[in-house]
Amino acid sequence: MSRALVITNPAAARTRPKTVREVRDVLRRGGWQVEVVATGGTGDARRLAAEAVAAGMDAVAVFGGDGTTMQAASSLVGTDVALGLIPGGTGNLLAGNLRIPFSPVRAAEILVRGLSRRLDLGRLDASGDHHYFAVACGAGFDARIMAETSSALKQRWGVGAYIATSLRLVNELRNQRYHIRVDGVDYDANAAVLLVANCAEVLPPILRFGDGVRPDDGLLDVVVLRADSLSEGVHAIWHFLRREEGPGSRVGHVRGREIEVTCEVPVEVEMDGDLGGHTPFAVSVVPGAIRVLVPELP
Repeated sequence: MSRALVITNPAAARTRPKTVREVRDVLRRGGWQVEVVATGGTGDARRLAAEAVAAGMDAVAVFGGDGTTMQAASSLVGTDVALGLIPGGTGNLLAGNLRIPFSPVRAAEILVRGLSRRLDLGRLDASGDHHYFAVACGAGFDARIMAETSSALKQRWGVGAYIATSLRLVNELRNQRYHIRVDGVDYDANAAVLLVANCAEVLPPILRFGDGVRPDDGLLDVVVLRADSLSEGVHAIWHFLRREEGPGSRVGHVRGREIEVTCEVPVEVEMDGDLGGHTPFAVSVVPGAIRVLVPELP
């Protein structure tokens, strides 16, 4: 019988007590021995997952958003304890990339059938601390959107809260000057958005970095979007959606394992939708960092 710890975040958008009980019951009917615990503050998910590893649990399932998920995942790096994803937050970017159902009950049903897959993670070092991310980290306009979208708006409108903040700030879209080093090679870029991607979809399934971006290839993809106004931003998104790169494009792209980013003025940094300090920062890929329960192997 599989032993699993289910970590819930009561502050997440869709983790109501009734739904938590339904998720627990699905797992138990599937033959899992389940313990359910709730987070009460920052760092709890990391600590609870570490305790599950020490107790010899087979899996840690997180019912919450990306922030809670990555806190727990950071304690599973380098272990054989599987991570289960039960979407309960605003974005749930990793779950979307892995095509885990948005419905918590259906996601729980996936776990009990669970195929497992080893995934890379990115490690972000910024502002004297380090964090792991599964989908992407970035600096610039996207990080500012995360910073200026309140928890109350996310609870009320979900992903729509980010869209509302984007529309409010879009007239302030401006390039910053970045210096980027990728595996020892130097690049300079004027960019409104700089992203380091581990998964293909920054907003599943709408916005994709490209079909060659995979979370199990031992590489990270650096993407910059150049836009100094609203009209240039529209062109940058159009080039991004059409995968247009090269001369005349407002999108730049390079791949590597070790990335360092500096900026002329400090700008905010986000990872998987949560804030992670300010520039400068360094990112490295951690190949096969965690084992994740997924619907199917692509």
